[in-house]
Amino acid sequence: MTAKILVADDEPDVLFMTSFSLRSLGGFQVFEAHDGAEAVEMAIREMPDLIVLDIKMPRLTGYEACRQIRKQEAFRDTPIILLSAKGQKTEIEEGWEAGATEYMLKPYAPVTLIGRVRELLSSRA
Repeated sequence: MTAKILVADDEPDVLFMTSFSLRSLGGFQVFEAHDGAEAVEMAIREMPDLIVLDIKMPRLTGYEACRQIRKQEAFRDTPIILLSAKGQKTEIEEGWEAGATEYMLKPYAPVTLIGRVRELLSSRA
């Protein structure tokens, strides 16, 4: 069965590239959200196997979306990757506190993201 991945980013080019990479190179089924609130709604509706959230998004930040998703019992063990252009220690710590499984810096190589996604999914199986 193909793993379902939810990707949320408010930048259309980044959302497209991330989704395209996961779909075409990774072979995953991908759902897209354009802000944090939509990501929370879509996570509950689609029940993805892994979630990728940008940090800086309208309506809810990636941190806030991560916290809300983690409140749902069904997502207690679901891997969540936070993506950010900033790698300050305080931001990374906030990501861990929000419940992130992984914190990746932009820009990233698509193969690096796909590799990490596969690792996280296989460790969950």
